[in-house]
Amino acid sequence: MKKVLLSTLLGLFTITLTFPCTNLLVGKKASTDGSTIISYAADSYGLYGELYHWPARQYRPGEKLKVYEWDTGKYLGEIPQALQTYNVVGNMNEHQVAIAETTFGGREELSDSTGVMDYGSLIYITLQRARNAREAIDIMTALVRDHGYYSSGESFSIADPNEVWVMEMIGKGVGNRGAVWVAIRIPDDCVSAHANQARIQQFPLNDPANCLYAPDVISFAREKGYFSGDDADFSFAKAYAPLDFGALRFCEARVWSFFNKVNKDMKRYVTYAQGKTTDPMPLYIKPDRKLSAHDVQQQMRDHYEGTELDWRFDVGAGPFNSPYRWSPLTFEVDSVEYCNERPTATQQTGFSFVAQMRSWLPNEIGGILWFGIDDAAQTVYYPIYCGHREVPHEMAVGNGDLLTFSRTSAFWIHNWVSNMVYTRYNDMSEDMKKVQSSLEDSFKASQPEVEKKAATLYAQSRPEAVHFLTQYSNQLVKNGVDEWRKLGEYLLVKYIDGVIKKEENGTFQRNPHGLPAFPSRPGYSNEYYKKIVEQTGDKYKVQPVN
Repeated sequence: MKKVLLSTLLGLFTITLTFPCTNLLVGKKASTDGSTIISYAADSYGLYGELYHWPARQYRPGEKLKVYEWDTGKYLGEIPQALQTYNVVGNMNEHQVAIAETTFGGREELSDSTGVMDYGSLIYITLQRARNAREAIDIMTALVRDHGYYSSGESFSIADPNEVWVMEMIGKGVGNRGAVWVAIRIPDDCVSAHANQARIQQFPLNDPANCLYAPDVISFAREKGYFSGDDADFSFAKAYAPLDFGALRFCEARVWSFFNKVNKDMKRYVTYAQGKTTDPMPLYIKPDRKLSAHDVQQQMRDHYEGTELDWRFDVGAGPFNSPYRWSPLTFEVDSVEYCNERPTATQQTGFSFVAQMRSWLPNEIGGILWFGIDDAAQTVYYPIYCGHREVPHEMAVGNGDLLTFSRTSAFWIHNWVSNMVYTRYNDMSEDMKKVQSSLEDSFKASQPEVEKKAATLYAQSRPEAVHFLTQYSNQLVKNGVDEWRKLGEYLLVKYIDGVIKKEENGTFQRNPHGLPAFPSRPGYSNEYYKKIVEQTGDKYKVQPVN
């Protein structure tokens, strides 16, 4: 295993970190109920959390579709519109096709500023046109071939009720329209993940059932001088997105943490996650146990707890053991560069989801986008069925934005609560988790009966079933955001000014005369007081007065 020099690779760190995201993938035989599952955290300080919706429509021949870059709103051009589009809610369509992504950046010279298809538009346009995962791959690759690929390197998760795929794509540079790409089907009994670093290494060259790729993916790398060996030894990741320290510690570490939690043998890759070694992890592994959609939700809330990357107990965690640090990821002290960790759950998440696809149910009932706004660790995952026709007001596009606070916006209410929790994490997070668990447990408990009723309606009238599920989900969101607002009010009352109000059976106590009981003043932990003394010596020592 080749050793990596930390200082050298920090200097070489070039990966795109503007939109660092995380995807977890589960094959149908690796899930507890036969579902296929993919997840996505859309992480960006410039992304407002909303639930997108495109209704199914028919268009006339010759109509055009204007394409705007998802990240910035920049107009990129226009393409022919499809004659028929499908209903899309969030990142899932009415056929239970779901697509997610993470940006790996890769070689800067391969970006094409003249392309029309950015990665976000590629996702949402494809969802409006694809009936299964393989068709989605065909559509995505045809769109960039015909109209050019505007974005940097991307890893895509593409799934339907039967198959889960990872596709990695990068452009060819200005003047060379299109992209090179490889798509690998994840075996049904395996899980995979990607987190802003290309992960496809060698791949089968003659197995179209499980591997698809651009005809020039290897020859183009030879032409550019990225590869010179035998075709069988070609690695997409090594050719188009060479590893550096950031790719390991900030990106692959998140993949490792997921793998490590579901397969005991993956602990041996801890030095890879730490950026000390470069022998790559496999693209996919068999988990030691089967995973449910709820399990994946919990994995999206990971902060490296209990691993060598756990950072809740050093001085940077403050007095309340916070697993968060404010950006940027790297900082310099006395001309030496250091880094923060970058766990899966992070403060800059706009929205996240766990997409669950079930082949044995009608699409409108089988496909669930478990959707949450803000930091995945502090969100609530609501069940949004893939036939959803009316976005709840609390998540609707236009209900506030990053510069406009809205009291009815899930994004703003969740961020209000999260930013309180960050200040006193080990106490407030426990209060937050109680409400989070109560809501999500209630969703799971009511799900069988709700879906049974939806199935009965579906047998009589498909539109009635869709309407029922739409209204059901929207009411959950409304009630949940109301509960989260109450949580924020509760936290403010309980912890105001650094004290803690006394409670009994969930009710704040009063004294025998009816006034609020005097609060507790716990201060900080002994461990934190010791750190203060270690740094300040006798500065604050209580001295006897002569």
